[in-house]
Amino acid sequence: MGLGSYWGEVIQVLQEIIPVYDKVNSIISLGKDKKHRIRGISQRVHPGDNILDAGSGFGNMSKTALELTDNKISITLYDPLVPMLKNTSIFFEEAPNMANGVFEHIPFRDGKFDAVLCGYSLRDAISLRIAISEIHRVLKKDGRLVIVDLGKPDELILRAGVSFYLRCILPILAFIAGGRLGLKFGTLYGTYKRWPRNKRLEELILAKFSRIEFEKDLMGGAIMVAAYK
Repeated sequence: MGLGSYWGEVIQVLQEIIPVYDKVNSIISLGKDKKHRIRGISQRVHPGDNILDAGSGFGNMSKTALELTDNKISITLYDPLVPMLKNTSIFFEEAPNMANGVFEHIPFRDGKFDAVLCGYSLRDAISLRIAISEIHRVLKKDGRLVIVDLGKPDELILRAGVSFYLRCILPILAFIAGGRLGLKFGTLYGTYKRWPRNKRLEELILAKFSRIEFEKDLMGGAIMVAAYK
């Protein structure tokens, strides 16, 4: 599971939408993106932790974690797009550590991080199984993987509702928020189609991790997951 060959197209679009990325994401999440980040990170990141923000984008997960820990954590932003990383410095009081790469080849030693944060990013993995395995590898014993992302409901009716929103409503909201660039957010539906249903995602994570806390919102169309090594 994962994007496979579709990954190149998604990365190209992500690079093009950098100027409107944050603004549109807030609108298409119905204003709940930060609330979901707080809900996912709370009680799972602690002062003194060493954090990897994987698929960091502008570092929104890290910024939320810093706020929740009174800036008492060490963060590393990790993203496949160098232009995205270059735009992060203006969002932090102190320039964070940064590294460029993909989920499937994380360039850090085993057991380096207390927590790995994936905010609306793990869905873009080329191979979901390899990505989960790599995240597990770089976590310390008892380390946490925190995922905040779209969910794919197990129930057919709810899944159809989420699909309708992504295919028909989201493009309208994205255009209103981001103009012509906003229309490129339509590729989001392609990543959602390749994303496993919530129960299957839980099974994939538990194949590597010892336990999981799986929370849902918006009829299962948004998930906040914490997995423990």
